[in-house]
Amino acid sequence: MESTGVYHQSFAYFLHDKDHNVSIILPNKISNFKRTLDIKTITDKTMADAITQFGLERNLDDWQPPKGIYRILQQLTRERSQLIDEKVVIKNQLHAENAEAKPNKKSIERCIKRLALIEKQVKEIVQEIKDLVATDVEVQRIMVLVCSITGIGTLTAATVLGETNGFELIRNKRQLTSYAGLDVKEKQSGTSIKGNKHLRKAMHLPALSAIKNDERFKSIFARIVGKHGIKMKAAVAVQRKLLEMIYTTYKTGVAYDKEYFKKQNEMMEIVENEKV
Repeated sequence: MESTGVYHQSFAYFLHDKDHNVSIILPNKISNFKRTLDIKTITDKTMADAITQFGLERNLDDWQPPKGIYRILQQLTRERSQLIDEKVVIKNQLHAENAEAKPNKKSIERCIKRLALIEKQVKEIVQEIKDLVATDVEVQRIMVLVCSITGIGTLTAATVLGETNGFELIRNKRQLTSYAGLDVKEKQSGTSIKGNKHLRKAMHLPALSAIKNDERFKSIFARIVGKHGIKMKAAVAVQRKLLEMIYTTYKTGVAYDKEYFKKQNEMMEIVENEKV
C-alpha cells in the first residue's frame, strides 16, 4: 500500500496483526513508477492498478510496526505545530482589534486568554516530548547526534524522527528529500506527492540559523544566490542539505563537525600555496 499520511495506518496494523505480509511504499516511488506506465487518465482505479502492478513487479521489504515512541513524537510535534499556527492567527486578530478606532475590550480580553492557554499547552507538549525521549536510550542517542548539526534542536529532531517513523521507509538521502518535497529537480503534481509538509516546515527556521551561523551552509546559500539571484531557492537548498545531514549522522553514528568545512578550506589553501 501507499503511505498516505495517517490514513493507511489502521489497515496496515490490522493486516500485520492478522499475520499478513505488508509493504508500505512512499508516494514518490509510486509516482515515479506510474510515469513508466501508459496511463493517460489518473483516477482512483488507475492508481490502484499502478500500485498493484508495482507490488507484483518489485521485491519489496516487509513492513514492521514502528516503535510507539515515533508515533507519539509525530502526534505531539504536529499538535505543537498546529498550536503555533493558531497562535499566529490570534496575534494577528489581536493586532487588528487594537488598531480599530474603538476596540472591543471583551474581544481583546478573550484573545489574550486564548494566547495564554496556547502558551501553556505548547510548554506542556515540549515537556512531554522531553520526558518521552528520556524513556528510550536509543532515541536519546539519535537525538544527540542529530542535534549536533547547526540549527537543529530537540523539536526539529523530534519532528524528523516522528514524520519518518525513525527513518523506517527511508533507504537513502535522495529518497528522504523527495519524501519531504525538497527535491527541487523533480516536477511533481497532486497533493499526495508534493511531499511531507511537516518536514519542510520543520526545516525552515533551522536553515535560517544554519545560514547565519555555519560556514558550510552560508557558502551553499551564497553560491546559489549568486547563481540564480533567488534567496528562497537558496534557502530551500540549505533546508535540503540540513535534512540530508540529519540522515547522514543517523546512518553513520558520527556527530556533525561544524569546523569540517573550515578545515577543508584551510587544507585547500595550503595545497594551492605549495603549488605556487
